[in-house]
Amino acid sequence: MSEGAKITVTRGSLYLSWQDYERYFRGRQAVILLRRACDLLILPVSHAAAGGYLLKMRNAAGDRVVAAGDFFRDQGFADNSIHQITAIWSGEQGGLVATNAFQV
Repeated sequence: MSEGAKITVTRGSLYLSWQDYERYFRGRQAVILLRRACDLLILPVSHAAAGGYLLKMRNAAGDRVVAAGDFFRDQGFADNSIHQITAIWSGEQGGLVATNAFQV
């Protein structure tokens, strides 16, 4: 079983390492962020035109960033806060699930 993706949320953006991007979202252009109770769901989207937030390349190493300030502000995350969360892939839900991500 995988240890999961290490995700940082800060200044309204979600940061993924290139390893986690390749493992869970390879070839995807966007993700949908959903709140389910206290959990954060990160679901892959095939095309940016389908909606969601763009998975932008952050650096030459291939790390990715998702600018989602509106989503995180709506969920009560302060713009200057830093949150380290772990998300595990759920085949049942079709994406990464960060359990209790909103209990901060």
